[in-house]
Amino acid sequence: MDPESLYDAHARERLVPEPPKRVDAPERTPFERDRARVVHAAASRRLAAKTQVVDPRSDDFVRNRLTHSLEVAQVARDLARALGCHPDITETAALAHDLGHPPFGHNGESVLDAMAEPCGGFEGNAQTLRILTRLESKSVDADGRSVGLNLTRATLDACTKYPWRRPAPGAKFGVYEDDLPVFGWLRSGIEGSRKCLEAQVMDLADDVAYSVHDVEDGVVAGLIDLGRLHDAGERHATWETVRGWYLPRASDDELDAALAGLMEIGSWPTAPYDGTRRSLAALKNLTSDLIGRFCGSAQAATFAAYDGPIARYAAELVVPRDTVTEIAVLKGVAAHYVMQSAHRLELQERQKVLLHELVDALLAREADALDPMYAEDWHEAADDAARLRVVLDQVASLTDASAHAWHARLV
Repeated sequence: MDPESLYDAHARERLVPEPPKRVDAPERTPFERDRARVVHAAASRRLAAKTQVVDPRSDDFVRNRLTHSLEVAQVARDLARALGCHPDITETAALAHDLGHPPFGHNGESVLDAMAEPCGGFEGNAQTLRILTRLESKSVDADGRSVGLNLTRATLDACTKYPWRRPAPGAKFGVYEDDLPVFGWLRSGIEGSRKCLEAQVMDLADDVAYSVHDVEDGVVAGLIDLGRLHDAGERHATWETVRGWYLPRASDDELDAALAGLMEIGSWPTAPYDGTRRSLAALKNLTSDLIGRFCGSAQAATFAAYDGPIARYAAELVVPRDTVTEIAVLKGVAAHYVMQSAHRLELQERQKVLLHELVDALLAREADALDPMYAEDWHEAADDAARLRVVLDQVASLTDASAHAWHARLV
């Protein structure tokens, strides 16, 4: 079945209707236009200088938020095409999924969330929706207010990883209170907090890319030696990290079995990484095999569960428990050896201080220190909570390097 036929006029609708394009312009579907808008967005370019796991300024090889997003998009598109849902929608959601991340990755996100308590918290996924529907400049409504990139309903829905309001401080959520009107529009006709299939595919692709590529980066950086997992003590310490970060109820036996399954892959390394082309090629082969293993497992399980169209709300993505556990094992390895290293923890403390001081300095200087578009938002803000949100929007837009530069200039 043609994927286009599974998406009706309601799915293709934009918040602000747009006139037909010039007759001499290349013909594109609405979802192809959505993808192009995200690719050309300023927020996408900034991802190149934002931390994924390792500071992008520290090494030319390590991934940043942009390269991670491109890899997630490739995985998501391939899996979407295999399942039969729309590859352009799913790829766009993957390209956009990290747009809302502030400087310094999840560390920066936690700092801004704590400081944002008076205005309802900060969450990278809610910030992504805000960027797509308000902060990024492309279209305006009849009153001259920005509607962001004015994406189709189906694409915005696919970009919504957590389709609910903030349930409690520190919890994941996908929309701020003052963005509820556009959230209500994009969720029109959908009951409860179900995620569309395209969002589920994007989410799995993110997990797959995150788990596989972070281990690859850690190995190349000399922080991870997969051979150490043969030691029972090393495995036990790593499993504690897995339970603390990802699977609280997983037993050592379950995690041992998952690791044993991964080690049975023919490309699993049998010798330490030494930086040669041969060693790097072997690592790349492992990366490819792992992605194929995880996506193939989800594809087979989903096909086994559904006979009809696999798109939008006609199906759920089925990810077997064994696959979830194997992904968590890899994520736990990266968390244990890279994210919990003493050097990284010291760096994170310095980043926290920098962001605290930068937000305080911007609040003290009011609109004078903000970029013009955020200065305009400041003047239109109705109260202190709204003005705090404007400052957080400004800080979240910064790259790692520009956060350091702004701090040096203002503090």
